[in-house]
Amino acid sequence: MTEAGLPDHVDVLIIGGGISGIDAAYHMRRCRPNSSFAVLESADAIGGTWHTHRFPGIRSDSDLFTFGFGWKPWTGVPIATASEILTYLNEAIDENHLRDRIHLGHAVQSAEWSSDTKCWTVTVATSDDAAPRQVTCGFLWMCAGYYSHKQGYTPQWPDMDRFEGQIIHPQNWPDDLEYAGKKVVVIGSGATAATLVPAMTPSAGQVTMVQRSPTYYYPRPIMDDFNQTLSALNLPPEQYHDIMRRKFLHDSEVTARRAREEPDALAKDLLAGVTAYLGEDHGLERHFSPSYPPWRQRVALLPEGDMFTAIRDGNAEIVTDTIASFVPAGLRLGSGREIEADIVVTATGLTLCMFGGIALRIDGEPVNISDRVTHRGLMFSDLPNFATVFGYLRSSWTLRADLVSTYICRLFDHMDALNADTVMPRVPKTHGAMPLRPWIDPENFNPGYIMRGLDQMPRQGDRQPWIMTQDYFQDRDDFPLADLDDGTLVYR
Repeated sequence: MTEAGLPDHVDVLIIGGGISGIDAAYHMRRCRPNSSFAVLESADAIGGTWHTHRFPGIRSDSDLFTFGFGWKPWTGVPIATASEILTYLNEAIDENHLRDRIHLGHAVQSAEWSSDTKCWTVTVATSDDAAPRQVTCGFLWMCAGYYSHKQGYTPQWPDMDRFEGQIIHPQNWPDDLEYAGKKVVVIGSGATAATLVPAMTPSAGQVTMVQRSPTYYYPRPIMDDFNQTLSALNLPPEQYHDIMRRKFLHDSEVTARRAREEPDALAKDLLAGVTAYLGEDHGLERHFSPSYPPWRQRVALLPEGDMFTAIRDGNAEIVTDTIASFVPAGLRLGSGREIEADIVVTATGLTLCMFGGIALRIDGEPVNISDRVTHRGLMFSDLPNFATVFGYLRSSWTLRADLVSTYICRLFDHMDALNADTVMPRVPKTHGAMPLRPWIDPENFNPGYIMRGLDQMPRQGDRQPWIMTQDYFQDRDDFPLADLDDGTLVYR
């Protein structure tokens, strides 16, 4: 809880105290000094993902020069631990005097828009067991992410109840879990599994990663030659951060282009990174060669190739197979092999949950967000005074959060100039029966956690501004120049 109490009414209510919410608060403080705002966070601490996830070795899989804020220099190593990220976020809050605007232990249950009052009425439950209270706001800014922080996704395999050991999802990691000397099976092959395996091998008796299908991995040094050279120059933090940020953005742009134009060559380069650590005879085709082109799903980063090193040194094993069932002592695979386990970690993804699971209503009618069409990936058709942050899935989340914040503050300024209280996207009749597509194009990006929840997500159209691009370099050029009077936004 903060010392300052939550007002009964604010101009802008920001939901979520993670990276997106902090960025939104910063821009409100800087760009809208005369507007009142508050940030509501359901947890007892800021940080979002970096507070929720506490499994061994947890780290960023994006570089902090682009994952960090453009307005807060990052001067550490590119890949950071969760504790380092939390320290950075708390510094950002305190340096910009945002602490008094953040209200911890405030979980939003529902929000209802009234066309009469032109306000959202938000029902908030607090962690002090008091009765839920209601606050109102002129604009609702959702920064709660896209997955449930309460429970991750664990598939249901046959006979899980027969297993005599522990089954744990990384999102709900017990603080007191003892795994020293024990046999651990990690199910999954994404970034979380790739983090857990090398983190657990020094203490665990045996670590086996079981994957249904391979993932692309990118081993890279924690400090490359460019980073080391630049660090030695003792540049001012802002200058160092800016150069490194530009460098990583350039590298990202080159990789994105190669994924589009020469996917086979990019795949070959990624697989060469595997053989550099494991050699040619370590099941390259079976264990490390995905059936999809690079970046159809996220590439898992391996600092210093740590997971490969654990496998090479015999401290970990990778198995590619299906799971037929659990048995009392472990798992039985589709091949018939049984793997003994004391602990099974289901690194099997997230449970999709748009807007933090908050129930939305307009004038008493429930809002089904899957019926709405996105406006630039941040607003939705016929949903007034409402915006959300949905970051990039291939690039750093924060890059889009910052673009959204800048856009929304510019929109507020435009509303002031028009003397408008409300803004609402609406598909013009001139667009006719515009074809609608999924929020995320499965032919472009199709990780399991997105595919499982695609029917819960909004739609996108076939033309701007009704497209969710997921392309930072396009958005970086388009957002600042977006026409706020193009006929797709209704002001009143």
